[in-house]
Amino acid sequence: MAAADPSSPAGAPSGQDAFRAERAYLGADHRRNERRTWIVAGICAVTLVAQVAGGLLFRSMALTASGLHMAAHVAALLVAAGAYGVARRQALSPRFAFGTGKIGDLAGFANAMVLGVTAILIAVESMQRLFAPETVDYASSLPLAVAGLGITLLCVWLLKPTARGRHDLNISAAHLHLSADALFGVLAIGGLLAGQRLGWRWADPVAGLAGAALVAQFAVSLLRRAGATLLDMNPSAELTAQIRSLLEAEGERVVDLHLWRLGPGHHAAVAAISAEHPQAPEAYHARLRGLQGLSHLTIEVRGPETVRVP
Repeated sequence: MAAADPSSPAGAPSGQDAFRAERAYLGADHRRNERRTWIVAGICAVTLVAQVAGGLLFRSMALTASGLHMAAHVAALLVAAGAYGVARRQALSPRFAFGTGKIGDLAGFANAMVLGVTAILIAVESMQRLFAPETVDYASSLPLAVAGLGITLLCVWLLKPTARGRHDLNISAAHLHLSADALFGVLAIGGLLAGQRLGWRWADPVAGLAGAALVAQFAVSLLRRAGATLLDMNPSAELTAQIRSLLEAEGERVVDLHLWRLGPGHHAAVAAISAEHPQAPEAYHARLRGLQGLSHLTIEVRGPETVRVP
């Protein structure tokens, strides 16, 4: 029986830091996404201060409420940006056995929880207003809603994941958070217009309920994706099949195979192979070299006498 993990490329710099750097498993656009997230957080923070200050100055509850709503965006974006910073600064820490690539997934899970709670609060408030309608100042609310939507759309555009960064759940969560709010903003404007032009007082709370349903759907989708990574569920049946096929190319048998996600665009695999004429583990590593997304590999080779038949 033999085991090895020669995943470091030939000629790589020696030393413990070089070894750890190869196992950071951060996304391809990590620094760019971190920078964009901080920029959008700054835009939302400035908008928050302006709206709350305006609300206090002009005694406008609508402005104040809008500012407090923007505070949820700022909090979510600060979590996302902070996760990027922690993952980058701790990338070489020996405390993380498989790097810090999952810190972004943890932040995505947290933001998904915030989205879920937001959906519940919106639904409760909308139900209350549906059965006990309140007088809405449409003339003041509509410009505010349109301005808020414009800012949100700008932030959505700034946070749009790139082709290389599509696997980064942290930026996806922040983008989804703002996208959900943009859709909610469109529904809110539609409800306000229906109330103003057609006299449908129920349109505004119904739009709120529809928005809550959309936000909840986004939250559940994001929770599933982040949870699957945090629980080390198999991320790709296709990649698993490729690994098995290549390892069994010369009559060997894969008796144990595990695949999990390490970070954006990075996966790890552990495989045990049984063979009549086993080769060195390095030979099996060579078969898998070049598989896109496979960043860490451990191979165990067993002779036929070491395999127990069930």
